[in-house]
Amino acid sequence: MSREFTTGLVLAAGGSRRLGQPKQLLPYGPRTLLDHVLGTARACEFDQLICVIGGSAQEIVTSVDLSEVSVVENDYFGEGCSSSIAAALTAVDARCEVLVLMLGDQPGVTAATVTKLLAGRGDSALAACAYDDGRGHPLAFARSTFDDLASLHGDKGVWKLLDRAGDQVVDVPVGGTIPRDIDTWEDYEAVVGEAGG
Repeated sequence: MSREFTTGLVLAAGGSRRLGQPKQLLPYGPRTLLDHVLGTARACEFDQLICVIGGSAQEIVTSVDLSEVSVVENDYFGEGCSSSIAAALTAVDARCEVLVLMLGDQPGVTAATVTKLLAGRGDSALAACAYDDGRGHPLAFARSTFDDLASLHGDKGVWKLLDRAGDQVVDVPVGGTIPRDIDTWEDYEAVVGEAGG
């Protein structure tokens, strides 16, 4: 069986309202938070890698290593994650059969997690990571779901889509707790502490 053409999508368009400065550019490891997440995405060996930016887009373009990444700018990022997914779908390669959704502010996700997700997905249209404490990102979507993805609204649209799909969603056990995403300074300090930084 030939391997499916897989596109990785990193959502990094948020305006960081609660944090007060661009969280994509916060120091993390040797570079920035977004550099770290994109490095993880590159390690997944996706056939295509897309990153959606919006808030602080110009600073991100000049500060983050975006090599090997198709950058999509979402002017409507204030409308939530769904608007970024819709923007990204316009750039997805026509050969893409599976889209893996990652968050630009969730540095605890590893390439091994993505590998487990894709291996456990089988031929399901929708797959999510099943952590010890619940369902979380990354998420995988077959091409058959792209029209549904394009029509989502708000920040919780993806979760509503998964809820509607019910038993059609494959929850792939990946172990551990849901990686924290960074919305506040407390989140950032906790994540840096967990990383030993």
